[in-house]
Amino acid sequence: MRITARELNRATLGRQLLLERAPLGVADGVRRVVALQAQHPGSAYLALWNRLAGFDPAEADAVLGRREVVKATLMRITLHAVHAEDYRAFREAMQQTLYASRLGFRFAASGLTPSDAAELLPGLLAFAEVPRSSAEMRGWLEERVGPERREDAWWGLRGYAPLHHQPTGGPWAFGERPSYVAVGGGTVPAGREVVPEALRHLVLRYLAGFGPASVADMAQFAMVRRAPLRRVLGELDGVVERLEGPDGTELFDLPGAPRPVAETPAPPRLLGMWDSVLLAYADRSRLIPSAYRRVVIRVNGDVLPTLLVDGEVAGVWRPAEGGIEATAFHELPEPVWEGLAEEARGLHALLAGRDPALYRRYAHWWAKLPAGQVRLLPGEER
Repeated sequence: MRITARELNRATLGRQLLLERAPLGVADGVRRVVALQAQHPGSAYLALWNRLAGFDPAEADAVLGRREVVKATLMRITLHAVHAEDYRAFREAMQQTLYASRLGFRFAASGLTPSDAAELLPGLLAFAEVPRSSAEMRGWLEERVGPERREDAWWGLRGYAPLHHQPTGGPWAFGERPSYVAVGGGTVPAGREVVPEALRHLVLRYLAGFGPASVADMAQFAMVRRAPLRRVLGELDGVVERLEGPDGTELFDLPGAPRPVAETPAPPRLLGMWDSVLLAYADRSRLIPSAYRRVVIRVNGDVLPTLLVDGEVAGVWRPAEGGIEATAFHELPEPVWEGLAEEARGLHALLAGRDPALYRRYAHWWAKLPAGQVRLLPGEER
């Protein structure tokens, strides 16, 4: 079966709850969309606001506080918020990648080895059975590896060890100074072998939230090697189905998974920085026109907050005095602007109660934007 680019776009939007906000609670919403990029604490809240009907940020605070949804270093070796029931399998699926990246060059440059990490981990996790600040974790390590190796040891272990970020308060549950707590239960990760059962879990969850997708897409989403993915997909023959993408690429999906027709309307959305839907594929043209990719995804990895129009990135936005400043990279018809204005009023209300100057530290990127159609979308109806 062949699937068109437009059908792929609508499949992604539908599974990511971007065709229609879903009447789900926060924990079930996170489970549905698989993972929310959370390196900026506010972005996970914006992702939920874009996807859930009647989203209440106080519910997100509570769910994170109870660790029904957890924040940790996972896919692409960056911070994600995932349902607690997915965390262990996702972490085990990432074992090979985290071992190579976090116990690799920088860890080794300080004279530490993976064997040293294995010796340190049980004690580190025991120390973090109660929430610990970065300073406390560094202090614990300094007593064991010395001050000259403390920073490199902590750089490696904070990403490699099974640690959750503990909410510390602030407008988005997590402040600028992170706190860590051990996951608890299960075995301490060891070695660089792929855990096949965990990788199967990750593949099936990814396809449920982002499919149909290629091997390259899955590898991009998680930053795992393609060979283990191909082995897992071979073992899932009959459990997953194969499709042909618009360019002939082999795609995989779950049988019966929703694939809205190409003509399905896609309402405008104001996505936060690093929204997972923009980073989940090797072929990012699924949602980002090729002409705009380098504008919204900067060379240092920053992904700007974007306007989503008819299912594709059409510009960027930022908070402004009295509302939301939107920059469209091409001409938009008035009905689209009206839809964006309605979204902006909801977003402005969310930010006003939490952090009106969200993303202010990234304002320098606006000086580098191409010329576009700029409008201030007021925070209140006029």
